[in-house]
Formats: sequence, C-alpha cells, structure tokens
Amino acid sequence: MDFVLSGLAACGACLFTNPLEVVKTRMQLQGELRSRGTYQVYYRNVFHAFYTIGKVDGLAGLQKGLAAGLLYQFFMNGVRLGSYAVIESCGYIHTDGRVSALKTTAAGAAAGVVGAVMGSPIYLVKTHLQSQAASSIAVGHQHQHQGMVQALKAIHRKHGVLGLWRGSSAAVPRVAVGSSTQLSTFSSSKELVIDLQIFPENSWLVGLTAGMISSVVVVLAMTPFDVISTRLYNQPVDQLGKGMIYKGFSDCFSRTLKKEGLTGLYKGLGASYFRLGPHTILSLFFWDELRKFYRSYR
Repeated sequence: MDFVLSGLAACGACLFTNPLEVVKTRMQLQGELRSRGTYQVYYRNVFHAFYTIGKVDGLAGLQKGLAAGLLYQFFMNGVRLGSYAVIESCGYIHTDGRVSALKTTAAGAAAGVVGAVMGSPIYLVKTHLQSQAASSIAVGHQHQHQGMVQALKAIHRKHGVLGLWRGSSAAVPRVAVGSSTQLSTFSSSKELVIDLQIFPENSWLVGLTAGMISSVVVVLAMTPFDVISTRLYNQPVDQLGKGMIYKGFSDCFSRTLKKEGLTGLYKGLGASYFRLGPHTILSLFFWDELRKFYRSYR
C-alpha cells in the first residue's frame, strides 16, 4: 500500500506540474552546446515560454507527454517513496529517536536509484514527447513520435530492450541526488517544524511547510543533473543506439560546462523551480496526507 499511495501522490502532483515540465525541457535544450548570443532564443523566460508554446502549439501543447509523465511518476515515485516509507516505518532513519541526516540521505539515495532504473524507459519517451514542437519554435532533436506506446514500440524495435534504458547513466545520479536531498530535508524540516510547535503536530501545514523548505534545496542540487539528463535522453542516436552528440554523462557534463559555462548547467533554473518546486511540495504533501489517512483508516 505504501507503494500505491506514493505513486498516487506523485500522479496528483504531475497533473498540475506537467506544463512546467514541458517548459523546463524546452528551455534546457535551447542553445544546446552554443555560446550565449550565438543562437536564436525562442523562450526568453518561463512566462514567455508558456505564452509561446500556448500560442504556437496550442494549449494541448502545454500538456505534451502527460500520459508518459503520469506513468513515470506512478512507477518511479511509487517505488522511490514507497521504498523510503518502508525504511522509515522500520525505524532505520532514526538515531536515538531523532531523524539522522546521514541515514535519511543514504536511504533517499538508495530509494532514488531503484526508482530511476525502474522509470528510465518512460522518462526517455516523456522527454522525447515534451521536446517535440512546431518547427518555428523547435529546440533540440525532434523525434517525431506519435504517442507514448508508439514511441516505446519504435525504440524497442530499432534498438532492443537496452535501447529503452538509454540515458539512464544520467537518470540514476539525477534521481539519487534529488531523492537524497528531498527526503532528508523533508524529514528533518518536518521534525524541526514539529519541535518549534508552530502548528499542531498532526496538522496538514506541517507537511506543507516541510515540503516548501525541501523544494528550494532540491532545485539547487538537482538542476545541473536535470539539464544533463534531458540532453542525454533527447539526443539523436545512430543505428547501433549510440548517442550522436554525447558519449555519456561525463562527456555531456564537461562539454556543456566548456561551451556554455556554469550557467549552462543551470539553464532553465527558473523553470526548474516552477516545476520541481511545486511538484516537490505537492507530491510530499499528498504523500504525507495519504499515509496519515491510511494509518487512521487502518
């Protein structure tokens, strides 16, 4: 039940944040491996990106990849948050009754690795679908998929089972860093809010406040890994399934840093927060409330 509740919580958050994921993906691919000032800027900022995508691709364009996003959230976060919930309920994240930063970080990272491996094929397709745009505002490689199921079949037919896990070398560190940061700061912040007695211990505001604190830390730690992950997943591949732009995580990281500087690794930071921030807050809030409801029902 922990896994199901975790997946449902993440899906609930995804319904609100998927348009932000589309915007974030486009902004991270814009000007790929190009120095500032040498490429056309289609998306000046988050709000301009929303307007541009809505105007050119239509409102439906802001929900591209929604089915893949929901499926990814259910499997990846279902496994990730569900695994962490089991670890937490067994008392492994506490030392002398208090939340241990080291144990929560390790538990969050381990749960993140498992979730990333499970959800990688769906994340691959989701990135492809969300980057697809009308030619007048297209950025990054355009894969021209017709939908999630067709994309999965096409990739499997062309590159085999392993082709579905292309880009996972970036997904694993991305989710491991994000998960360890998110869950350790959420657990510690929740305990701090309870200690300060700002709200009643079982108030929904406890989880909401802890999620808001966690969201800021997560975005700062996760954005460089998110940029690399998006680019590795979206790059074109040859007949053997090898990337035609990057060899792997370290190559993408070093080339992005060399060509675009440190700001290249934080490209779309505003979009990242507008997406990852609310998603972190909502998913952790829904997760916390659903678990409390289930415990009281049981």
